[in-house]
Amino acid sequence: MVVPDICACITSAADAEAAHAVRALVALYEVRIDLIGPEWPCVAAALTRPWIACNRTRTEGGASEQPEKERLEVLKHAARLGAAIVDVELSAAAAAEFVADMKRRVRMLVSHHDFRRTAAEADLAAIVNAERRIGADICKVVTTAERTADNLVVLRLLKTFPGQPLVAFAMGPLGTTSRVLAPLTGAAFTYASLASGHESAPGQLTVTELHAIYEMLEERTCA
Repeated sequence: MVVPDICACITSAADAEAAHAVRALVALYEVRIDLIGPEWPCVAAALTRPWIACNRTRTEGGASEQPEKERLEVLKHAARLGAAIVDVELSAAAAAEFVADMKRRVRMLVSHHDFRRTAAEADLAAIVNAERRIGADICKVVTTAERTADNLVVLRLLKTFPGQPLVAFAMGPLGTTSRVLAPLTGAAFTYASLASGHESAPGQLTVTELHAIYEMLEERTCA
């Protein structure tokens, strides 16, 4: 079994050292511009893996209070500074225009987050299709697990779009299983925190915890 790709979430300028320490365990980083603050360009410049630029709105679990035009301009600046992927929310008013403009220079991840529940699989599939219609290179659908069965809902979603790079999992303590299994069932990658207490969303494992799980699974596969 090949160890799945892990995306380490950087949420503070103080995380730079920790990000460097796990560089051999991760495929890419998510630079949470909205959480890091003005020092984010320095943090991004020090990275030795590809990185996702994310400037998340409060309505989707972030901290950005910038006017929308200014918020998106920051993402454009991140692309100029070398971001491999730019994350924009499907709910953004100018999402379609922004994706069309940015696709000429960077891969676009279009995201959706539901912090209340996990909708029916058909409804989640409709969200993925909406992301695809506006030109997403990578689609992302994240829900909140209210019950253990919600893990199966998001994992089945991954099987619905076999040719589409897709990230899907459920947040919260009941959704941790989906975070672990998602890249084993078709997700492009999964997210992890750099350390306990530095989570960018509920239910994240740390990079070292997640990597240890995958190593144990690999040992079992090879046995």
